[in-house]
Amino acid sequence: MSEETKRLVLIGAGALLGSVSTIAVIKLLSRQQVRSGNKSFASVSNISTNDKYFSVANDGTFSGPGNRNFTKSDESNILKDEIVSEQLTRNIQFFGMESQQKVSESFVVVIGLGGVGSHAACMLLRSGVRKLRLVDFDQVSLSSLNRHAVATRDDVGISKAMCLQNHFSSIFPECEVDARVQLYDSSSEEEILSGHPDYILDCIDNIDTKVALLAACVRRGLKVLSATGAGARADPTRIRIADIKESTIDPLSRAVRYRLKKDYGIETGIPVVFSLEKPKVKLLPFKGTTGEDEKPSDYQIVPGFRVRIIPVLGTIPAIFGQVMASYVLTQLAGFFVQTEPVVTLDPDHYRVIYQRLIEHEELVYGSAEQVLVDVDEVMYIVKELWQGRSARDLYLDVVGQKMWRSVNEMVLVRWDQAKPASVSNLILLKFKEAEEHEMTSIDIIKEKEPELFNKVTTVLKRAEVDFGL
Repeated sequence: MSEETKRLVLIGAGALLGSVSTIAVIKLLSRQQVRSGNKSFASVSNISTNDKYFSVANDGTFSGPGNRNFTKSDESNILKDEIVSEQLTRNIQFFGMESQQKVSESFVVVIGLGGVGSHAACMLLRSGVRKLRLVDFDQVSLSSLNRHAVATRDDVGISKAMCLQNHFSSIFPECEVDARVQLYDSSSEEEILSGHPDYILDCIDNIDTKVALLAACVRRGLKVLSATGAGARADPTRIRIADIKESTIDPLSRAVRYRLKKDYGIETGIPVVFSLEKPKVKLLPFKGTTGEDEKPSDYQIVPGFRVRIIPVLGTIPAIFGQVMASYVLTQLAGFFVQTEPVVTLDPDHYRVIYQRLIEHEELVYGSAEQVLVDVDEVMYIVKELWQGRSARDLYLDVVGQKMWRSVNEMVLVRWDQAKPASVSNLILLKFKEAEEHEMTSIDIIKEKEPELFNKVTTVLKRAEVDFGL
């Protein structure tokens, strides 16, 4: 192809792309003009009628600035909308249409709309969640602008719930935003948790309220993800998602865990986002109007709520919120993600496990020539594939520091004795289990223990995918 021909082809392609973009823009602008003529201001319980924002009307229709009116009958068709499908193109490409449809039909409640909750809610919205209930009794303050997802100086003094609703209307107006200027407590539980939400995001920083919400979610059988302390920290690489009993470093989580066990008998089953990092700074001393240190409880407007200030690097609450949104979105979409286990294993431990593998191979097979892994791959196998647990631990309930103490009593062995000791053929077993495993075969296991066989096969297939085998 000559240079002149190439130039003409590029010009033609550019013109075609420009035409398509222009048509899309014209359609979007015309739609916004239609929407602007359909603004309605609906009254909502617990929200002032003088507010300049909007929410859900009594007939179940959601409306507001820039919004079209939607009813329940529209839910299944949202991705057929040309503008919506284009806006969510990257999500559709990532999840697939069927899984994105699940996201777009979901209903999520976010309670606590500060640095963590505002970012979580914002990404849920941008990812196409069709209905959001946003709950917070507080207002936007000037000092909260360092960590809030969308608030500006013009929003200072406005309720956090209504602030988000206002901004959300111009980002994804198809979302049904139910803003509640409310304090969560036992009297508002039924109202806030009603409607069969698919997920609850607990972004509350008050212990009493957090404990009450989590206990209510467990009692009602609602899926909930809880955020622990994001303040006073600076290392984003140490943020994790794990069961609440794993969050041993975080002071807020420790207090919540204690109260849940003491008051409700709840010890596990609640996923939390937390940081392995110890707080870098402390609560600032509370000074009254005289400038002298005073008793914080004397100045509480709402009993039990913190009045002392936690220094916050705004990036960390934002990342907490993004992590929560990512977790919930993949859960809603049915998109499997293996979260990284909470581990503090020294590299020397992996070398010990590797050496133990070599010795086992020499003892059982006469040499270590069939060992096709190195220390780095042993780290992957132990940490990523088996999470420091025996392959026979079907319920995976030995976690945290206990998990790593148990590693000292484990060894890597071949799953299929006829194949080499490769990354896709090594399982982690306790010493006694390893001895028994060497005396059987995978055919016998498949026949007598199909659940174990299927589990191990699934895990090892993941290794094949990860390593391109």
